[in-house]
Amino acid sequence: MNKLKKGFTLLELLIVIVILGLLVSLVSINVLPALNQAYLEKAKADIARLEQALVMFKINEGAYPNQSQGLKSLKTNPGDLKNSLLYPSGGYINQLPKDPWGNEYLYTFPAQNGSYIIVSLGADGVVGGEGDNKDISNLPE
Repeated sequence: MNKLKKGFTLLELLIVIVILGLLVSLVSINVLPALNQAYLEKAKADIARLEQALVMFKINEGAYPNQSQGLKSLKTNPGDLKNSLLYPSGGYINQLPKDPWGNEYLYTFPAQNGSYIIVSLGADGVVGGEGDNKDISNLPE
């Protein structure tokens, strides 16, 4: 009697591995651009939230936080405010967001026209850049 062997041959396993590798490469080529776009949109949404909190701060204080107070003054009372009693107990924002790449947003005040600038330095964390490394800010493009 001929006994049948159960299982896969080495050739069959190698073919399956090659096919899986091709599928993974096709999926990653299609998913990475969408991921980069999602990072860009998250950074823009974070900056919009920070801008809203800055407006509320200005309504209560009459001015935006200065450079030394920074964005952290939106979460915790810096102590040197004109109207400390108007400062909300939980701050103007639940928590200070980090950009999609895990870096702090940069805040500059005063900037052009007496306003402020909020910037994410992009994927590389360095000023300037193109593509994924492009800086994202509240300034009009």
